[in-house]
Amino acid sequence: MEIKTLSLTNGKQTTQASLTAYLQTPTPKAPVQAFPALIFVPGGSMTHIPEEESEKTALTFAALGYQVFILRYSFVGEATPLYPAPLLDLAQAVSLVHHHEDSWHLNGKVAVMGFSAGGQVVALYNDYWQSTWLGEESGLTEAERHFDAAVLGYPVIDLDLGFPDEATLTKWTDDPAKYNASHHVNQANRPTFTWATVTDPLITVQNSLNYVQALQRENISQEIHLFDGGPHAMDVATDLVGPTVEPHKPHVHHWVTLADEWLTQTLSL
Repeated sequence: MEIKTLSLTNGKQTTQASLTAYLQTPTPKAPVQAFPALIFVPGGSMTHIPEEESEKTALTFAALGYQVFILRYSFVGEATPLYPAPLLDLAQAVSLVHHHEDSWHLNGKVAVMGFSAGGQVVALYNDYWQSTWLGEESGLTEAERHFDAAVLGYPVIDLDLGFPDEATLTKWTDDPAKYNASHHVNQANRPTFTWATVTDPLITVQNSLNYVQALQRENISQEIHLFDGGPHAMDVATDLVGPTVEPHKPHVHHWVTLADEWLTQTLSL
């Protein structure tokens, strides 16, 4: 496997965003010679990304047959206010993947996956990827911004559900209504897989429910899994990742298999 990190620019301002690619080489005699792309947007409260956990998530999905890319998007303090910089970063990441389809052994299918705060970036991109304003801000065509499916894990969705707090919110955006993701779902949204735990103490499950209901109103293809218990930031829910405040719950780890099955069906792999 080749691991490489590429800098991103958003066309409007200097950025510290980057995309780390985990690229596997096709096995010469295997039937699969090209892979779907999975761009992963980790959480981290818009101040950092958990690199060790994120890498384990990337390797988990690489083992399932994806070329995985971790987006290090713009953080609080790197743009004031932060939004829309992370959305422009994700647009650039999607475009970069499209432009390297042959050299990175890709099959043309692109999924984006986000956890926690990264889940809001993905949910908002799902809402706005086809919008005129995102095209103008990013300088990218609709074809360059296009993706095929979204996966959300315990996502922040709406900014009026207790996270972030009011002091932090002003650093994220000066227009909160524009970034309440459930309010901007539309017919352009892509098929979406959402999972969360109903006891998440940091990001209330109401976030996921709001987005699911909004997708349902627009008749967007989707699948949702709400697990009975578990702390925030479970990632792939094994002992190798996630919080130490309580043991991991093996049942929750099934979300990985469920998401892989759903992606296989949705991307027609």
